[in-house]
Amino acid sequence: MTKTVAHTKISPQGYLDILSQMEARRLLETSKGDVQALFRSCSLAVLNCGDNLDDSKKLHDRYEDFDIRVCRENGGIQLELHNAPESAFVDGNIIQGISEHLFSVLRDIVYVEDEIANNPGFDISTSRGITNAVFYILRNAGVIRVGNSNGLVVCWGGHSISRNEYDYTKEVGHELGLRNLNICTGCGPGAMKGPMKGAAIGHFKQRVYNGQYLGITEPGIIAAESPNPIVNDLVIMPDIEKRLEAFVRTGHAVIVFPGGVGTAEEILYMLAILLDPDNKNIPFPFILTGPPSSKAYFEQIDAFIGSTLGDEAREKYSIIIDNPVEVAREVDRGTERVRQFRKENGDTFFYNWLLKIRIDSQKPFNPTHENMLELNLTKDQSTYDLASNMRKAFSGIVTGNVKKSGIQAIEEKGLFQLRGAKEIMQPLDTLLRSFVEQQRMKIPSDQTYSPCYHILQPEDAETIRN
Repeated sequence: MTKTVAHTKISPQGYLDILSQMEARRLLETSKGDVQALFRSCSLAVLNCGDNLDDSKKLHDRYEDFDIRVCRENGGIQLELHNAPESAFVDGNIIQGISEHLFSVLRDIVYVEDEIANNPGFDISTSRGITNAVFYILRNAGVIRVGNSNGLVVCWGGHSISRNEYDYTKEVGHELGLRNLNICTGCGPGAMKGPMKGAAIGHFKQRVYNGQYLGITEPGIIAAESPNPIVNDLVIMPDIEKRLEAFVRTGHAVIVFPGGVGTAEEILYMLAILLDPDNKNIPFPFILTGPPSSKAYFEQIDAFIGSTLGDEAREKYSIIIDNPVEVAREVDRGTERVRQFRKENGDTFFYNWLLKIRIDSQKPFNPTHENMLELNLTKDQSTYDLASNMRKAFSGIVTGNVKKSGIQAIEEKGLFQLRGAKEIMQPLDTLLRSFVEQQRMKIPSDQTYSPCYHILQPEDAETIRN
């Protein structure tokens, strides 16, 4: 039986605790209506911190009686919770970090709805408009640290990884922390938690008491990757594309640990940017790393990239196996190169304005059955366009695996279908099969993983095309 707390109210501490009457009324009004369902969904994910569940539909079914409302209190606001997960409380009192994250959810969802989506001053149909919107969301969340000269290292990797791989992410995080580097991840468990935990210890040894452990997520994925306890800055971006852009605009280096389709999506997103000729001279350290047991995994990733995107793409990253110290040193050196480049070119250290991200990678991709089938997965395009389209294919599989909307779509219409050139689809099929065999698609459970996709053979694809 699922244990819950029947009713409680919590007040903001710090952010949102002093509001004008207009601000309080706006928060109250905007949090109702169409936004309420989104607010409830993200809040439930935050309250579910620590639960080993990566299926948003199951999470909502488990706590179908949960509700959260914004109410007025003493000129300000409070959050009123009904039937919230008991694991978020200690002796009847909500855990402080979870309370802070709940108000972060309110802050981001209301801000995006009120100041971005409904603001004619933001033209999010343009590339520059989207980049500005990402910046404003991050600035409003207070996560851009202008005076902090320490680099922010983005760490990507799977939520479903082995204990050996998780321990390695902690070792790398520890070495980064010893070099006063801050950490940014997707905020969830596994490879998103380990680097933060290791860095926190490294920071403590160096007496760094203001270390940043930034978690960046989005509404569709947060239920599958609830914020881990180390996260001290949480931001919910409106969609996966703005989440990915937030990573590369705020980060000074990217480290990739073992993962599954979500990690492959992130790698391809990064390659689409680095392969763009407009970004040729912009330094951006990009390292793939893991313990000795992950060597074969990275060989598979490297082979897939080589087969589909060629050697030019393989030159954009380095692979370092079983050497946390060298990873941290390379990141530290790379961050200094980034600092010097931005200084010489008049760019800010805290936000990468110079990086070119094309509009096709910025506009939200809706992974419907029709859109997945129509993806251009051939070599009859630039390498960065192909990387972008393959990224969308992986994004669709993530949606079908863990997002409520995707799971429901698969139940109603069947598997997503992917078609393309043989030289693309065969390496893709091989990589996806390896993810399934290595249990990297979802957190292992009693149930066997059922793919949400089907890769069409050339003759099947031709039949559908005609």
